[in-house]
Order: sequence, then C-alpha cells, then structure tokens
Amino acid sequence: MSAYEALAFSYDGLTQDIAYEETLNFIESVLQRLGKTPKTVLDLACGTGSLSVLLARKGYAVLGVDLSEDMLTVAYDKALELEGERPLFICQPMQELELPQPVELAVCCLDSLNYVTDPEDVRETFRRVYDHLTPGGVFLFDINSAYKLRGLDGQVFLDENDESYCVWRAEFDEAENICYYGIDLFQRDGDVWRRSFEEHAEYAYTTEELTQWLLEAGFGLVLPMGDRRLTPPQPEEQRIYFAAVKEEP
Repeated sequence: MSAYEALAFSYDGLTQDIAYEETLNFIESVLQRLGKTPKTVLDLACGTGSLSVLLARKGYAVLGVDLSEDMLTVAYDKALELEGERPLFICQPMQELELPQPVELAVCCLDSLNYVTDPEDVRETFRRVYDHLTPGGVFLFDINSAYKLRGLDGQVFLDENDESYCVWRAEFDEAENICYYGIDLFQRDGDVWRRSFEEHAEYAYTTEELTQWLLEAGFGLVLPMGDRRLTPPQPEEQRIYFAAVKEEP
C-alpha cells in the first residue's frame, strides 16, 4: 500500500502531539526577521490540512498541494469548518508543481521534503517553487536531519488511540542513504480491527547540498536554522529549517 493511503484517515488521531500552532508562530517569526508580510501562501505537501486551516484562520489566502488524494480528502473536510475563505487544494507531486497564480510565501513542513527520495526531484522542486514565488517571496521548509535519520536505524515506535493502533519500524540503508519505515496499522471497523501495511521512505539530505541547490535554483539568500530557532543548526540537530528568499529585480 502506498504511503498515506490507509494512514490518512488515522493520521490526525495518531499525531496529536504535532505543534502546528508553534510551527506557524515560528514561520511568522522568520517572516518578521526578513521583513516580509505575505498574504498568499502555498502549503506544499499539506497533508490533512491542519496547517493550511490555521493559515487561513490567520487571514492568509492558502493553496494546499499534496500527492495523496486520501490526505487531501481529510483536508477538504476539515476546511469546511472555516467561516471565511477556505484553502484551495490541488493534488500533484511537488516536483511537478503547477499553480494557478504565484504566491508570496511557500511552506513545506513536517520533513515532507525528505519523502522526495530522488535528489534530482528535490532540485526540480526548488526550481518550480522559485518560479511560482513573486519577487521577494520566501520559501520556508524543514527536514529531518541526516543525523536523526541515521539514529533511527533499528528503532521501533508505537502510537495508539481508541480507533487506531500503529507500530512502525525504522531501518537506515547506508548504500541508498534512505531511512525506511515499515508501518503496521490496525484500524477499528465496528467490532473488528483491520490491518494495513505501508512503507515510507525518507532521504537523508545534508544542509550543504540543500543550500547549494537552493542557490542554483535562483534564491539569493538561504538561511539554515535549528529546530524552530532563528540561529544556525547544531551538528546533532534533529530537525533543520531553511528560509530562502527570491530576490527582487
């Protein structure tokens, strides 16, 4: 089963510890540091739309893009609760990004970029994001660091709630530079539990190569940062943020 097919409908219940509001606060602190006040936002790899909905509630005009139709189904239903302007959701892979109009800010959160396991696809993603930003626009994203992904090798994790039970096992392949997650998911269906299996994969990108590819895509300023900190990442950083600015003519 492909990634986030069965998991999509249990994702929010199993990830209640994700601090979306803190992530949004950090995004806005980076924008303040850069002196930017965008109104239009691309939420790239938006998943179930939790961040998209928060952005919309803050008054941003939001485009949400994700590869998974199942995740977008959840996102669309979630956005129905909004009283104001709702996000527009589009199903497409990020390396084939095509938007109806340019945006002033693009965000890609929760290590979604690691899921693009072909480095050339990441480089193409950077080029397409650059092309779809207005002059002066900002691209802000995070990754799981190579240090973290290598450290996950052999680890087993458990998440559960009343409706779902999820066990995932991590294995890092040094030859491929990829961390594979085998995920066994049990979902309640009336009086029975139904089992699904998904395999997820994350590529271990380095700060140096991502910075170089952003510059090659045309970005004039690239700022690597620690996990929700406005300071450079440390050698043993688990999560690394990047802010890249498209220069104005």
